[in-house]
Amino acid sequence: MLLFLSLLIAQPLVESPVRPEVAEVLHEQEVTLERIMAHPDWIGRFAEQPYWSDDGKAIYFQRKRPGVAQTDLYRRALTEPAETLVRGALAAEASTPAGVWSSDRRRKLFARHGDIFLRDLDSNRIDQLTRTHAVESSPRFMRDPRAITYVRDGAILVRWLDTGLEDEVVHLLAADDPDTETPASGFLAEQQRRLFEVLNRRREEQRQARAHERQIRVDDPSRAPLPWYLGKDVRIIRSSLSPSGRYVAVVLTDASEHSGRRDAMPSYVTESGYVESRSVRTKVGDGRPRAERLVLLDLLERASHPIDHALLPGISDDPLAFLQSNPDAVADSPRPAQPRPVRFGALLWNPVDDRLCLQAFSHDNKDRWLALIVPENGELIPLEHDHDEAWINTRFTAFEWLADGTAIWFLSERSGWSHLYLREPDASEARALTTGTYEIHDVSSSPDGRWLYFRANARHHGEYEVHRLRLEDSRIEQLTDLRGLTEYVLSPDGSYLLLRHSKPLRPPELYVQRAVPLDHPRRLTFFIEPEFEAIAWREPEFVEIPSPHSEPIPARLYPTLNPHPDRPAVIFIHGAGYLQNAHKGWSTYFREFMFHTLLSHAGYVVLDLDYRASAGYGRDWRTAIYRRMGEPEVEDLVAAAAWLVDREGVAPDRIGLYGGSYGGFLTLMALFTRPETFACGAALRPVTDWAHYSHGYTGNILNVPQLDPEAYQRSSPIEWAEGLQRPLLICHGMQDDNVFFQDTVRLAQRLIELEKTDWEVAIYPLEPHGFIEPSSWLDQYRRILKLFETNLKSP
Repeated sequence: MLLFLSLLIAQPLVESPVRPEVAEVLHEQEVTLERIMAHPDWIGRFAEQPYWSDDGKAIYFQRKRPGVAQTDLYRRALTEPAETLVRGALAAEASTPAGVWSSDRRRKLFARHGDIFLRDLDSNRIDQLTRTHAVESSPRFMRDPRAITYVRDGAILVRWLDTGLEDEVVHLLAADDPDTETPASGFLAEQQRRLFEVLNRRREEQRQARAHERQIRVDDPSRAPLPWYLGKDVRIIRSSLSPSGRYVAVVLTDASEHSGRRDAMPSYVTESGYVESRSVRTKVGDGRPRAERLVLLDLLERASHPIDHALLPGISDDPLAFLQSNPDAVADSPRPAQPRPVRFGALLWNPVDDRLCLQAFSHDNKDRWLALIVPENGELIPLEHDHDEAWINTRFTAFEWLADGTAIWFLSERSGWSHLYLREPDASEARALTTGTYEIHDVSSSPDGRWLYFRANARHHGEYEVHRLRLEDSRIEQLTDLRGLTEYVLSPDGSYLLLRHSKPLRPPELYVQRAVPLDHPRRLTFFIEPEFEAIAWREPEFVEIPSPHSEPIPARLYPTLNPHPDRPAVIFIHGAGYLQNAHKGWSTYFREFMFHTLLSHAGYVVLDLDYRASAGYGRDWRTAIYRRMGEPEVEDLVAAAAWLVDREGVAPDRIGLYGGSYGGFLTLMALFTRPETFACGAALRPVTDWAHYSHGYTGNILNVPQLDPEAYQRSSPIEWAEGLQRPLLICHGMQDDNVFFQDTVRLAQRLIELEKTDWEVAIYPLEPHGFIEPSSWLDQYRRILKLFETNLKSP
């Protein structure tokens, strides 16, 4: 394959800035809101979820159909000039992105549409192993090359490829063992047994019948093994079979787990004409934290080993003790510390033996552990422990055994940045493989086990390139030099990279290059529409804004193309909080990017900054908002406004801002707490009270309101609404099941009671959190533009 592809990729990347068909019509097109907010197909329908064919001679990707949400699968052979649609019989022969390889990498096992398939690379034959209405998943090769395993409806199955036998090696039941049940207690039950001998005899006959059936199943090798009774008070979360087939790890929780009261969301514009309601998520702090436990089953010895997670270091510490007061505590007799509840992440079996590496997280998400389970006795051996007084960043918790089973690589933010570490089970501590003020993402191992591939923003925090690290000596090589946002998929033999690359003005396209340092990539797709390319979009400048804290604030700056005498400016505030937008690739906020070109034509200077809490800049930047959301970010917005005045000469009293979701929340906080700095703002789908948001997001940053009410009061705009002095526009979809429309309703009532003026709410009855209809997008941005035109420019 190496020679085959070398001929294809020998030519360097020569990427003309304008395609030939575009050059014929290239002229400055008018940028209008109607064009910007139209269905995004006019920009292009781009390749999504790209992956390699199993033989490495082609790529596959999904591409959206024109005008609808459905996508189709395409195949592009690297020797062909264009892609082909995969349908019908071709779909049955297509490769899949997921799956596992045999140890010799000549067979691939994968699940597709709920069935299991096996591909033989030597013959290129695909055998369909199941075709059922049930869903089969999680296929793996067993250590015995004749056997595979997969899961169906929670049951672990082993299929022997030489005979076709499907063996349910373990049957797990969330029930009590009927042979260990004790007779009913109480006066009436005891009276029944004393008075009625028939009841006693029949109970004994049932016990004998079960014992007889049990013995028959034990003696008959053709019968499925006896079930494992795990208790009626448990719920089985998941289970995993060891490569030898001897052990099963089972994650359990209490059956009585209460996740909290779900809210309801009404819909007023319905097909029936009646108001309809549906159940949506719970709110932060509702319910009890799910406490999971792990049990290791020895199928050969039929022994059960409960795993004692109390051995994890720091598990009994209470990082939130400073928030609690216990008036009943006695100084000389403190209450014994109790292990905190945990949840288990991935369970990874060693590829050589049956040692199990597990990942666990404390329920408050302030601790993360890697531990080893010795299968013979269920002993837990802690390996690694990360503690963060704010919260553990689960984006950087990937780990995996090396191919030879000698060590585990893992990601950790313990240094303040996401980096790679290597831990040998017998070593006293992990070894850092990478260091520096940058982040490592998307780690994958080479097929030969010698290299680790990853993306990193080492040169500039807004540029992501592909690198690889040689495990032998930790040597790092930069493989790509495309200077933008670059994602990768390693080819099955490890010799090539499939790249998805974008730049600020260029949406993502696919490229292929050899997996060697700084090779020349070849572009494979040309899906940008000529109409989009024909417009002279405003390319942002990437700047760093001085701040009152230690680090500058990264931002995209759009200087005005037509200076206005009033010198107005607009600051855009991205959503999600933990998201990076001041990068050098195509933004997911593509409508806002185009809107910024329109604003620059209309005389505005536009700034789009990555405030503290944003992704891409390390742990301290991420956690600056712990227990005080809205404070560091607004400080950064104020610093950005002052910088616009000093550097771009904008009028200090003509700076507006807007943003959605988290950006809407910050718009409110900025207007409510710094009205002297910002002249107006548009808050789109805003969080107005963090006590009404989801537990998984808010509980990390503000703890829970029952324990830390001060953090919620300090961080919620509704608590600061009295400070509103400037014009405010709120836009919210009523079908928003992320930030509920209730947030806007409650704030509106608060503003009414405060007798505030110069604010308005635009409602969108059929829109969810991310708007769908172009008409809704257009209406919303017409209102935003009118807000700016009215309040940032002279009449």
